[in-house]
Amino acid sequence: MSAGTIAVVLVPDEHGGLSPWDLYELSTLSMVFGVPHKDLAPSWYELRVIGPAPFGTHGLDALVGADTVIVPSVPDDIADGRREVPAELVAALRAADAAGARMVSMCTGAFALGAAGVLDGHRAVVHRSYAPALAARYPGITVDSSVLYTDEGRVFTGAGAAAGLDLCLHLVRKDLGAAVAGALADRLVLGAHRAGDRPQSVDAPLPPAERPDELGPVLHWALEHLHEPLTVDRLARRARMSPRTFHRRVRETRGTTPLQWLLEQRVARAQSLLESTDLPVERIGEQSGLGSAANLRRHFTRTVGVSPTAYRAGFTPSGPPSRAR
Repeated sequence: MSAGTIAVVLVPDEHGGLSPWDLYELSTLSMVFGVPHKDLAPSWYELRVIGPAPFGTHGLDALVGADTVIVPSVPDDIADGRREVPAELVAALRAADAAGARMVSMCTGAFALGAAGVLDGHRAVVHRSYAPALAARYPGITVDSSVLYTDEGRVFTGAGAAAGLDLCLHLVRKDLGAAVAGALADRLVLGAHRAGDRPQSVDAPLPPAERPDELGPVLHWALEHLHEPLTVDRLARRARMSPRTFHRRVRETRGTTPLQWLLEQRVARAQSLLESTDLPVERIGEQSGLGSAANLRRHFTRTVGVSPTAYRAGFTPSGPPSRAR
């Protein structure tokens, strides 16, 4: 029994090879979808890798019947227009889309979905350096170069690199729930949930690798104390910074404000509690730090798109949405 079939399409260059970037993205997808985590969920995904040997194990016919199709990236000569997306790939993507598969791109994979018409009428994100070319080539797409990833119901796009991993965890969250996605993120030694509308760019460069993440301990502590009153002043004191410096460092390294970061984590905690407990909404508001039931409903509905009650009633951790027949 599988949580869903994921078909990953690796697009080779004109010589039939793959770039180091392709292998990085394949490793990301394999960590999330290819390694069974049956202690987190009773069933996991079936991963099919389509592409040249030795990394690809299937041909394009493996897209038939896939629940989710992911195109991580395309070679630079396709992204910059020197070469077209292969016709056989375009046809296969159109067929998968027509069959109702969930369609996903990570960074320049959007050019392949764009060539197949999958993104027409949708908002799509790509790394900001590729956004002008994508918008010019496919005017039917609303190109957004500012966010980490987009969720258009059955069509998903990511900005690439770390944002691609955020998008993968977002898919796990939709399929198997916030608790499973959070446990998987912790297992992969990732930070807390990052919402898709986070900006790609930050106000200043990230700290150099030799400099430790000075915010890690205090933000981890905050996750363990979400049920308590947490203010910027309190967190800044714990980080031994002034409130102004703390606010600036969160903006620089997390791409958001401290209060918005807290809100995102509290909504994610509420999602997990709604999925895994039968606590009343009032208690979930308290335990997630969102306070009253009314406050929980307001923030949860604005962030997730449905009320807490509707989310709990509709949540079934049974894998990706059924494909159209």
